[in-house]
Amino acid sequence: MDEWDTPLLPDSLVYQIFLSLGPADVLAAGLVCRQWQAVSRDEFLWREQFYRYYQVARDVPRHPAATSWYEEFRRLYDTVPCVEVQTLREHTDQVLHLSFSHSGYQFASCSKDCTVKIWSNDLTISLLHSADMRPYNWSYTQFSQFNQDDSLLLASGVFLGPHNSSSGEIVVISLDNYALLSRVRNKPYDVFGCWLTETSLISGNLHRMGDITSCSVLWLNNAFQNVESENVNVVKRLFKIQNLNASTIRTVMVADCGRFDSPDLLLDVSVPPGRVFDLGSDGIDEDEEAVSGPAPGRTEEGFRRLLDTRAQLQLAEHMLETKAAELLAQSRTKPPERSAACAQNKLLIFTTGCLTYSPHQIGIKRILPHQMTMAGPVLGEGRGSDAFFDALDHVIDVHGHIVGMGLSPDNRYLYVNSRAWPSGSVVADPMQPPPIAEEIDLLVFDLKTMQKVKRGLRAHRAYTPNDECFFIFLDVSRDFVASGAEDRHGYIWDRHYNICLAKLRHQDVVNSVVFSPQEQELLLTASDDATIKAWRSPRTVRIHQAPRPRPFFSWFANQRR
Repeated sequence: MDEWDTPLLPDSLVYQIFLSLGPADVLAAGLVCRQWQAVSRDEFLWREQFYRYYQVARDVPRHPAATSWYEEFRRLYDTVPCVEVQTLREHTDQVLHLSFSHSGYQFASCSKDCTVKIWSNDLTISLLHSADMRPYNWSYTQFSQFNQDDSLLLASGVFLGPHNSSSGEIVVISLDNYALLSRVRNKPYDVFGCWLTETSLISGNLHRMGDITSCSVLWLNNAFQNVESENVNVVKRLFKIQNLNASTIRTVMVADCGRFDSPDLLLDVSVPPGRVFDLGSDGIDEDEEAVSGPAPGRTEEGFRRLLDTRAQLQLAEHMLETKAAELLAQSRTKPPERSAACAQNKLLIFTTGCLTYSPHQIGIKRILPHQMTMAGPVLGEGRGSDAFFDALDHVIDVHGHIVGMGLSPDNRYLYVNSRAWPSGSVVADPMQPPPIAEEIDLLVFDLKTMQKVKRGLRAHRAYTPNDECFFIFLDVSRDFVASGAEDRHGYIWDRHYNICLAKLRHQDVVNSVVFSPQEQELLLTASDDATIKAWRSPRTVRIHQAPRPRPFFSWFANQRR
């Protein structure tokens, strides 16, 4: 502008010049004069800056809650927790898992040093309590979860024993006085366990039925094991599920159906649905037979045909065992209970499989309100003599090794870390699953429709083979999803745009990540380097460090990514 504030260049020319600049230069140029300031806030300019800077596909619309392209650019740059603010070194071995209380005031950590530590989440994080589980014959602690009112903490671990031992235990710790209230056996240990209600938790047990067939029993346990009333059960059998080809049920979690119709963020179906098997449908003919099972005579006939086939084709013993188990289950499986969709229903979600021991399927079983209480038959006496197993409601096949799962805060979406099998691979031997990719795909499933949504997120990597693969915990907030990885980084993606926003560095494998449920601009990461790191967004760092935070555009103009 000249001395009379008359523009020397038309706005359209300034706009074209600004299009060739990066976002920091545009903001800096906007400080020159009023004309440049006005052009530097142009909506079309920031739309171009947004798509170019974040490399978002042009057909992806703006976030439905966004008010402007400038504010949306600012949100992704300024509110992602990517600034390390504190490192906790109280653990002496690998840190395996982190969990926040629902209030966000506390969090817990589990480690190979066999302790469960409870922390106060103040501006500066401090240790409140450390529970040593070695006196209970534990090898290490692996998972924890706060109940809904944050009065109790569930912690699970692995027993000392042979390398191939799968036994573990769950304990309940009072957060009032840190007393240990109860202990529950858990097998295999990577069932982990979870809360179903404020005072009842789910554990697992495994019964071998053959070399590669077994039965998983899921138990509902009272958190207070000193119940004296004979009318209140301490433990109750919830479900009994058949396992084939060396598979087992692992990684149980519970999704509440109450918020399915009002999610925080509605994701569009933009890819073909994944393989979903609805085992609880109302179909007839072939589907009806799959649910109800054939008549006993037909089952016996199936066994005779199977023996004849073995004589003719010399089937391997493992194949014969699997076929026999399938025939047994056809007439010994209780179909899913019919019920209308209800906000009080919950979904039990777990990893499983049907082809090999590698967890490659997600099993889903509806939990009805009457099943959520400790009342009723203690050992499942209510089932008929023919109903030996419980049928699943849904099975989702991901065609790869599942190494992590997490629910969105509204419980509508399930995020899954999976290491894919080669395309077209066939499992010929259940003890030799296909090789798995180093790249981890982060898949998203809508639990209301049971369909895959979005395209898989990818940036993180893992290197261990099938038989050494371990769980990498992920977490989901309102706008972001984060995951650990074996490449010494944690990762953060935006849920709407499907883009990776930050890499958070550690010195070793990052096993677990967790957002504060009350403040998604705070993220914790846990690593094999025996540390826990706290990360905050640039916005909150400025607020905490400066008496009066500077405006975003003046701060951003001085930053270079």
